[in-house]
Amino acid sequence: MTFWICATCGVEHAERPEVCAICADERQWVPADGQRWTTLEELAAGGTRVDVHELEPDLLGLTTAPGVGIGQEAKAVRTPDGVVLWDPPAFLDDAAVAAVRALGEVVAVVASHPHMYGVQVEWSRALGGPPVLVAAADAGWVARPDPVVETWDGERELLPGVTLSQPGGHFPGSAVLHWAAGAQGHGVLLTGDTVFANPDRTSVSFMRSYPNRIPLSGAVAERVAAHVARWPFERLYNNFAGGVVPRDARAVVLRSAARHAAWTRGDHDDLT
Repeated sequence: MTFWICATCGVEHAERPEVCAICADERQWVPADGQRWTTLEELAAGGTRVDVHELEPDLLGLTTAPGVGIGQEAKAVRTPDGVVLWDPPAFLDDAAVAAVRALGEVVAVVASHPHMYGVQVEWSRALGGPPVLVAAADAGWVARPDPVVETWDGERELLPGVTLSQPGGHFPGSAVLHWAAGAQGHGVLLTGDTVFANPDRTSVSFMRSYPNRIPLSGAVAERVAAHVARWPFERLYNNFAGGVVPRDARAVVLRSAARHAAWTRGDHDDLT
C-alpha cells in the first residue's frame, strides 16, 4: 500500500490532500514554493537511510540522512522488560528496524506531539505491531488512521520505570517520557519540544511555535515545568541531535520556566 509523506514535516498521510494540515497550522509552515509530497520508495531510491547511534547506555538515537521532514532524532529506550520508540522518524529501513528489534520487544511507538508522528504506523508494522499511542487531545491530527493507533490521556506507565505523561503546552496533548534508570539511575526526561533544550545546554524553552516564534504564556511554562518536576531527572533530551541538557536538568527546567514567566510578565522591560 502506498501512503504519502509530507516533505516538510515528514508525517505520513493515507491520502494526499492539497496541503498538509499540520504544516498549514500556525505552529508549522508550508514552503513558499508550495506543498510537496514524497514516499518511502522515492526516499529510498534517493539514498535516504537511518543512522543509529548510542546516546547513552540503553538509549539509541535514530536520525534520517539526509534529513526527512523536520528531521527529528528519534529515541529508543531499552529496559529489561521491553523497548519504547519515541518520536519515530519519517523514514525507516531494514537496518534501523533490525537495530531497534535487537534491543528487545517494542511495547509502544509514541510521539511527543503531532509534528513528530513521522511514519509511526509504518514503524509499528515493521516492529511487529506494537500500539501507536496518540494523545486523545491531538488525535484529530492523525492523517493515516490504522487499527494500531490507540489514544491515551493523562499518564501511563509503559514499562516499569518508563512513564508517559501529558503536560500539554506546545499542543494540548504534548507529552514527555520519564525514564527512571537513565543517566546512571539519576533519571532522564525525553521531551520532544514540549520542553526544548536550548543550544547553551543550560536552559530550555517553552513555545507554541518554534519556527514562527510564538511563545507560550508564563503561566503555561510554569505549569509544564511543575508537571515534569514531579520526577527526578539529571538529563533531558529534546527531539533533535545534540539537543540535551546533560546535567541538573530538573533544576534547569524550573529556572528556565521562572525566567520565561518573568519576561512575559514584563519584569525586565527596562532592559529592552
